[in-house]
Amino acid sequence: MSLAPRPPRPRGVFIAALLLLTLALAGALALQAYRNFLGHKATAERVLHDYARLAAARFANRTEMSFYYDAFSPAADALMRVKAGDPNVPLPPPSRLPATTQPHAPDFLKLAHYTFRYDLRSGRLETSGAAPSTLVRKWLRDTLPVHSRTVYDPKEKVGAILQTVDAAPRAIVYTVVKDKVGTPRTIVGLEEDLHTLEPLYTAENDQYPMLPKALTGGVTEDSFSSAIVTEANGVELYRTPVQYAPTFAAQDSFEHPMMGGIRVKVALRPDVAPKLAIGGMPRSNLPMLLSLLAVTAGLVVMALLQLHRENELSRLRVDFVSGVSHELRTPLAQIRMFSETLLLGRVRSETEQMRSLEIIDQEARRLTHLVENLLHFSRSERQIARLSPAPTALAQLVRQTVEAFTPLAAARGVALATELHDGLVAPVDADALRQMLLNLLDNAVKYGSEEQTITVGLRASERGRRARIWVDDQGPGIPAADRERIWDRFWRLERDRGSAVAGTGIGLSVVRELVALH
Repeated sequence: MSLAPRPPRPRGVFIAALLLLTLALAGALALQAYRNFLGHKATAERVLHDYARLAAARFANRTEMSFYYDAFSPAADALMRVKAGDPNVPLPPPSRLPATTQPHAPDFLKLAHYTFRYDLRSGRLETSGAAPSTLVRKWLRDTLPVHSRTVYDPKEKVGAILQTVDAAPRAIVYTVVKDKVGTPRTIVGLEEDLHTLEPLYTAENDQYPMLPKALTGGVTEDSFSSAIVTEANGVELYRTPVQYAPTFAAQDSFEHPMMGGIRVKVALRPDVAPKLAIGGMPRSNLPMLLSLLAVTAGLVVMALLQLHRENELSRLRVDFVSGVSHELRTPLAQIRMFSETLLLGRVRSETEQMRSLEIIDQEARRLTHLVENLLHFSRSERQIARLSPAPTALAQLVRQTVEAFTPLAAARGVALATELHDGLVAPVDADALRQMLLNLLDNAVKYGSEEQTITVGLRASERGRRARIWVDDQGPGIPAADRERIWDRFWRLERDRGSAVAGTGIGLSVVRELVALH
């Protein structure tokens, strides 16, 4: 008789559901925390990109003002002072232009390539100084009239063209001279060396910093930012000596049309930029969240496994109680039946009387063996099992045990044989060794085929320091996958759970315990 596995108890289902809910909540909290981190990070990055846009705008604005007031306007003023717009006055070269009070203007004028005078009526172009190429001269004749009409502001009295011509970036500064009735008559100007403009990119960084000093702590600009200046078509005009990765970068352009759409790209230093944001850049908490989630998942899995094991043990205990009940019921029924037969005088001959007494003795031995197993199992669970090893003649003990089990084996038509080497003595607990042999023999008889021969052997090991005892039967054998589990408590092979063979599932576990105690 075997019991079908019971459905999970409501308590077990509730605990499992609670554990899974705990894991789900932990996952939800971890996800929420990570989303909060991503939100804070995105906010900090937006702030840093805003700072980069502010820095680019201020860099473009201050550079544009420096170009106008420190380079372009003084150059136009110098041309007007020498009356370069009068066709009757010889056009002076850049080196003959008068100096101005602006700090960088003398260098701009001395290092200019040439001066030019263009007559708007006749289209005549006159230059003085280093002669421009034919391509540049044509470009000047084509560009100056259009630029002076569409971009030039008469109120400012200065115009500038920043453009690459003949494979070189050029800075053309000019002013328009009018006749007596106010009609534009002549355009006079010069081409400045762009390299002389480089000091203007950083000339005003103390007075007009890219970011407020309260934000940067007053450190130099190249410590936290880099810049690249290009024409509208991408030709590079200037770059700071130190360049940083464009993690937090932004672009802006010169506002005045005469600047030709010059663009500025500013990048904040990645490892310093987070210090500009209040609270800094939040650190990723993903590793910690994943670790906590993994620990929670591990604990939940362990708890579920433990719960499953508890349910499995509960089922095995039910099977154990059922098996023990069956094991006890059968010999008790036999003893009671044959005792009543003897008491009521229903035997018809001495042979039947002897047969009844043998059966009573046989079943009593069986009960004794079962009770011994249960007692040892109980002691081992409470961890109070103790052995008393003493030098023992092993062959004699094994022989006595086999003889005592012979009636039980004979009842199933099983023959017992021995292969014993006499003279072997070992320190063992005689009762424990007897119990181990009886359990092994009981298993061999119970699960083996009828009319088989079971051999119990004893011999010394190869080195002679150990004695080897074995029980060899002719049963169906044990599958390789189950050869370790058969020693577990309450465990029975799957093929035997549905059979009519009764068992408690503790016999081999008792053998293992007793062997370990030796």
